[in-house]
Amino acid sequence: MNLKKIKARRMFVLLLAVLGVYIAYLIVKPVLTQKNDVHVTYRQFYEDVGNGEVTSASVGSGRIVFTKKGDSVQYRTENPDSPLLKEYLMRNGVPVTGKIDADEVFSKIFDYLFYIVFFVILFVLFRKFVSPNTFRVVHHTGVAFKDVVGMDNLKRDMMQIVDIMQHPAEYKSRGVRMPKGILLEGAPGNGKTLFARAFAGEAKINFIPAKATDFESMFMAIGPAKVKLLFSKARHHAPCVIFIDEFDGIGTRRNYSGSAIETENTRIVTALLNELDGFQSNSGILVLAATNSIHALDEALIRPGRFDARFSVPYPDAEARVRLAEMYMYGKNPASECTPAVLAKMFNGFSCAKIESVLNRAALIARQTGHAQFTLDDVRTAEKEQ
Repeated sequence: MNLKKIKARRMFVLLLAVLGVYIAYLIVKPVLTQKNDVHVTYRQFYEDVGNGEVTSASVGSGRIVFTKKGDSVQYRTENPDSPLLKEYLMRNGVPVTGKIDADEVFSKIFDYLFYIVFFVILFVLFRKFVSPNTFRVVHHTGVAFKDVVGMDNLKRDMMQIVDIMQHPAEYKSRGVRMPKGILLEGAPGNGKTLFARAFAGEAKINFIPAKATDFESMFMAIGPAKVKLLFSKARHHAPCVIFIDEFDGIGTRRNYSGSAIETENTRIVTALLNELDGFQSNSGILVLAATNSIHALDEALIRPGRFDARFSVPYPDAEARVRLAEMYMYGKNPASECTPAVLAKMFNGFSCAKIESVLNRAALIARQTGHAQFTLDDVRTAEKEQ
């Protein structure tokens, strides 16, 4: 059991103990508070004050204890909590003292405990949703451009940015600044995330991955706070790449309809705008954002100066499909007819993820039918199931 759980359990036991003491007090209170005093009606007390019989009075939250002239007995009566009572006593020359009853003491204690517990819960929830560990810094991604199949034109374009990040002073002397942000647009499953990791690995810099769901929360204003946390961590670990997947999930066009969801989305977009404008182009931070639909993004967010370049991540071409088929067939025992060239033609228009899924499913179908190898028929069956 970790230290946090032990502390939480101890706090819970302490609160239960305090609650138990309070309940015990309420049970034994009638016995403990019985004294040799005489109960009188409030009407009688009021008349005694008016007749000058009362010499002193102690006003508590639930009762009044008083003494009378020439009498050593203490009297008590109910306290109606009248705002004019104290003035009435003083005008009749009765010294008045305040008395804090045990009920009032325990009530204040529990009020304070309630506020303490309430704010502790808020603090814990805030720390849970906006924790310094929300975004993980990957110092070595373990992949480079050589591990990415295809995308040769995109690799060539991005290698120049890699060179800028590795030699910022040289490019700055030439008046060339590094882009602040780059958009990667393409259909799902074509390797945008892998490409972003490979870019960071190629540049040998830190990599901070994030996705749209990381900024979602049941509480308002948590999303913008996470945006600030992300960029603050990036500044601390520069040079680095911030990769935001599913960017269209948080960067959509702002809508001022007034709904809670739209308001939170507007705040997140505004926070992104402020952060993108807040760091310099030579700060060593590059934002890579992947989206399936660039047209859904807010125009102010993706304008030049914030995102300076847009690259399309296409479906794999014929050569890439051959290499992907070779890679994903490894260890699956294909039949002789399932050559990479034949499969590449069958997989025309398939994403990288779909090629892997179809071949994996084909191997499973062959195993289910008792075949040692999967055939083209198994591949076609697997393709229809996708």
